[in-house]
Amino acid sequence: MEIRRFGVGNRRPDGPPGTRGVAGQVIHADARGTVSELAFARHGSIEPHSNPNTTWFVVIEGGGMVEVGDERARVAAGEAVLWPADVPHAAWAELSEMRAIVVELSGADDAHLRGILNGRPLALPPGDLGAGEADARAGTADASAAKADGELAATPADAAQAAAEGEPI
Repeated sequence: MEIRRFGVGNRRPDGPPGTRGVAGQVIHADARGTVSELAFARHGSIEPHSNPNTTWFVVIEGGGMVEVGDERARVAAGEAVLWPADVPHAAWAELSEMRAIVVELSGADDAHLRGILNGRPLALPPGDLGAGEADARAGTADASAAKADGELAATPADAAQAAAEGEPI
């Protein structure tokens, strides 16, 4: 078991580059990404910048403002903001302090998998075999490519089996 301390008494007082009035600490970093804690003083800020990685800004205490591209919004504890890769973003506290956990993910964005990972089935009209399923039945090589792209295709047999097993479709 590994326990990492963060928070008061464990932060770098000068904060990351491009910040003012922000103290922070890296909690974990490896090839998969970085997890950091940032503590914004009143009027503390992260200047607008972009980076090549998708990042989540998770507010855990207080609140402030965030900017992503041309959009601005007020955020408070219990809210998470997605900072997409290569899109300018910023954050700042106004009249109160704000603490956030920043999770920066390394590698390619997996946006094309979001519907699959959230468990949303692909709805097909009756009799539609879906992309790749007709190729699979015909025995062509394109079937494996379609499945590798993360496509899901329900067939009438799949629907009947799921209904028989009591699983939602």
